[in-house]
Amino acid sequence: MPHSPLPYHRSNPLSMEHLPKVALDAYIPVTLHSHSKPAPFSDEPEAVLERDQCDYSQRFTFKAAKAGRSTRRIRVYADGIYDLFHQGHARQLMQAKNIFPNVYLIVGVCNDELTHTKKGRTVMTGDERYEAVRHCRYVDEVVRDAPWELDDDFLTKHKIDFVAHDDVPYEGDDADDIYAFLKERGMFAATERTEGVSTSDLVARIVRDYDIYVRRNLARGYSAKELNVSFLSEKKFRLQNKMEELKDKSKKVMENIGEKRVDMLQKWEEKSRDYINAFLLLFGRDGRLSRVWSESKGRLMQAFSPPSSPRRDSSPSSSEDLSSPPPCKAGRYADDDSDDETPIRAAKK
Repeated sequence: MPHSPLPYHRSNPLSMEHLPKVALDAYIPVTLHSHSKPAPFSDEPEAVLERDQCDYSQRFTFKAAKAGRSTRRIRVYADGIYDLFHQGHARQLMQAKNIFPNVYLIVGVCNDELTHTKKGRTVMTGDERYEAVRHCRYVDEVVRDAPWELDDDFLTKHKIDFVAHDDVPYEGDDADDIYAFLKERGMFAATERTEGVSTSDLVARIVRDYDIYVRRNLARGYSAKELNVSFLSEKKFRLQNKMEELKDKSKKVMENIGEKRVDMLQKWEEKSRDYINAFLLLFGRDGRLSRVWSESKGRLMQAFSPPSSPRRDSSPSSSEDLSSPPPCKAGRYADDDSDDETPIRAAKK
């Protein structure tokens, strides 16, 4: 049996007529957890129509609403300043949206005049805070210029069933806790704060790191007048920006050098064996340079130290000369005077 068409709602814009014919039989209705447009303000037609269709004569206890026994959507109201809208605000609204099974969440945001009087100056303007809240996925309607203290007229006008807020007492002009009467009626639903997250903490961070954010905005084109800083402060901050740029560049250079050093070490490890072998071939004990040096050294020694003449007592020819008698003197002249001596000898005879 095919499902009946789903009623159109901002949180569920799909309906049967938007689906192709082939998908009708297989269509399974789903709950969308996101919106396609921001939440309406309380005086806009969509919010007015939702409020007019609500039968406020049907009232439900907290227990019945929690058990899901309501015949209509439960209208839950949450209020606040919502300056610098952050995750703590979003978590509070998420809790308010999920207190009961079927909740229509209305969020009231106080205007600038009331907020500055009661709580102090805000960073964002009222319009900026309204827009931030209405773009939160859990919000169904936004009330601008919300009152600081709630009364019966406001509850009736917006047909509010329950008010969601943290359980910390908030003092008013004539009351120690402005939510006390709601707690007595059983119309109060307590939410929990997100620890460590608040607008005051965010402002404290900015104040603590004031110089950093001023330098950041000067670098992005803001003028000293727009940032409300003096001429000397502007020059100081710009000089600091230049120093930071130089520091970053130096860091990048060192990182590049480090990368190149790693590459060189890797290449050295790969080529080290070849380098060592080449070194040993040149400078090792049996290397080329060692042989060249040995040969050169021998030649130099021969050049500077010629061989000495042999001693007389050491050669065999000298011993023979000593043992033989010396030659006779006549023998030296035998050849030269042989012709002259013959007639002389003949005459003596």
